[in-house]
Amino acid sequence: MLELLTQWYRRRFSDPEAIALLVILVAGFCILFFLHGLLAPLLVAIVFAYLLEWPTVRLERIGCSRRLAATLVLVLFVGVVLVMAFVVAPVAWQQGIYLIRDMPGMFNKLADFAATLPRRYPALTDAGIIDAMAENLRARMSVLGDSVVKYSLASLVGLLTLAIYLVLVPLMVFFLLKDKEQMLNAVRRVLPRNRGLAGQVWVEMNQQITNYIRGKVLEMIVVGIATWIGFLIFGLNYSLLLAVLVGISVLIPYIGAFVVTIPVICVALFQFGAGPEFWSCFAVYLIIQGLDGNLLVPVLFSEAVNLHPLVIILSVVIFGGLWGFWGVFFAIPLATLIKAVVHAWPDDMALEEK
Repeated sequence: MLELLTQWYRRRFSDPEAIALLVILVAGFCILFFLHGLLAPLLVAIVFAYLLEWPTVRLERIGCSRRLAATLVLVLFVGVVLVMAFVVAPVAWQQGIYLIRDMPGMFNKLADFAATLPRRYPALTDAGIIDAMAENLRARMSVLGDSVVKYSLASLVGLLTLAIYLVLVPLMVFFLLKDKEQMLNAVRRVLPRNRGLAGQVWVEMNQQITNYIRGKVLEMIVVGIATWIGFLIFGLNYSLLLAVLVGISVLIPYIGAFVVTIPVICVALFQFGAGPEFWSCFAVYLIIQGLDGNLLVPVLFSEAVNLHPLVIILSVVIFGGLWGFWGVFFAIPLATLIKAVVHAWPDDMALEEK
């Protein structure tokens, strides 16, 4: 057994570049694991810098300096974000308040419908079970209402932190865009000298992350707008709020689409009942989800993310448990990183065969 472990170690870790790559990966993991809370503004800035790098490079190609291009792109981006914040966010927030206010009515309607099930299907349902479930839901609704109030009070404390982020993040994005090469050179000076393998993995992952962030943002916008238009056609209540939730849900593959479908069904059932309008609205929603998964995602990501669905779900669960939102957001790039490292890792036996 010891001999097998020794042979495996020599085969996998005899190359100095492999050791350098391992050191870089372990150091990066430790930094993110222990300091991800403190580094949250920097992570946000890095995501935005990846997103804005493409228009910055295009402006450079038509003759703008790097500083001017970064300034123009950042000003335009901040303007778009402000428009969204002052136009979309207040409407979605107001609809969220109305939804919370109407939830007791939705629950009562659901309870009344559930109470009729034992009479309609006596062989399949029991009145006692239905009453127990209704009582349990009432208790949970009460707890949810208290939690919303506590969260609203706690969010007031976080407004100062949010204000600081609103100043820090744009500044970080500007310097990441303007001084990109200087910062990369500074990082290279800190890394080990034998980093050829790490450089090979970095080149592949840099392109993967760039494509992933741009694709995800575009997917969120397209799916959100298409869902909002579809809900508006049917006059569905809270259409903007639900569309925003559907757009955000694309960040979590498979799981997000399943979770966000629940409030969509509940709102549509409460408004339309189980009639033709409900089924038509739900069919349009399913068509949008189907087009997203079978048309939009292949077009945006192509072969950039060639991972099995089970691997993606496990990545979301594992990295989300480790790093929360950022683990969920970067679950697919991190899984792709592991795959790239496994494929690029040197194997002495493979080299001897060649």
